[in-house]
Amino acid sequence: MQHTAKTTEASSTAASPDIASARRVLGLEAEGLTALAQSLGETFQKAVDVLDATEGRIIVSGMGKSGHVGRKIAATLASTGRPAQFVHPGEASHGDMGMITRADAVIALSNSGETPELADLIGYTRRFDIPLVAMTSRETSTLATQADAALVLPRVNEACPLGLAPTTSTTMMLALGDALSVCLLERKGFTAADFQIFHPGGQLGRRLLTVRDLMHTGARLPLIAPDAPMSEAIVEMSAKSFGCVGVLDGDGRLAGIVTDGDLRRHMSDALLAQRVGDVMTPGPKTIRSSALAAEALRILNTMAVTSLFVLEDDKPVGLIHIHDCLRAGVA
Repeated sequence: MQHTAKTTEASSTAASPDIASARRVLGLEAEGLTALAQSLGETFQKAVDVLDATEGRIIVSGMGKSGHVGRKIAATLASTGRPAQFVHPGEASHGDMGMITRADAVIALSNSGETPELADLIGYTRRFDIPLVAMTSRETSTLATQADAALVLPRVNEACPLGLAPTTSTTMMLALGDALSVCLLERKGFTAADFQIFHPGGQLGRRLLTVRDLMHTGARLPLIAPDAPMSEAIVEMSAKSFGCVGVLDGDGRLAGIVTDGDLRRHMSDALLAQRVGDVMTPGPKTIRSSALAAEALRILNTMAVTSLFVLEDDKPVGLIHIHDCLRAGVA
């Protein structure tokens, strides 16, 4: 009975006018994106070339809904390694034009290509020979004919049943901005490490933190020689407060580790007189400095240990503790 009730409820929801309307909207916008992908050609290639050759910033501008899309495009460009900013076309006509230099390039968005507020901006780019990339639905519009590269959206229906509210057209503009950003990203060879530099905050930044970002170095490292007495090892462990001490061989390589667990396992009246090499655990698990902090946390949890030494050429250059990962929000 319960299964039948759920099936009936799902069928009722699927058949509702709202669900039908939503599916129609998404279907029309999907058709628009398919048509857009098929329409790309030499003009898109020229737009990428123009933007890639820009020595300054990429200035994005648009009015109304196109402006909102433009802000997102500028943000995506900036976060993927291309200095970019949004300039409102109305404000540009009242002083903000000074934000645009001859070293910059401009991406202007306008569905009609005749947005009055863009007129001064178009004229400014032509006067000072600033590259202009257009996004518009009209090939014969002022914006398209004046641009160095006009990205003309294919003729498709807006998802709005009245054909008035920008829906499919703005979706295509947004996707076109993503396509430009990714092409430029790939040309630059942008990496995850580069991405983390521009996203230090939030969950994304935490996911991309490396061991190098969190590890302790230099005098903070608890290290000792294998022939030292355990009394010195305990002093070193207590002073550095990591619950362990690394054991170095004669060449400065990590030969082993002494942990709080090793102390408990070897607890006896003779412990303090023993040599470190007799108590240490040889061949401890280590990690490289370029590894993601998330990988370090996985190893720490899997092995039920609290610290990992960080090695380069078998020599310790750092130490990462589980508390470092937790404080940084690594999960």
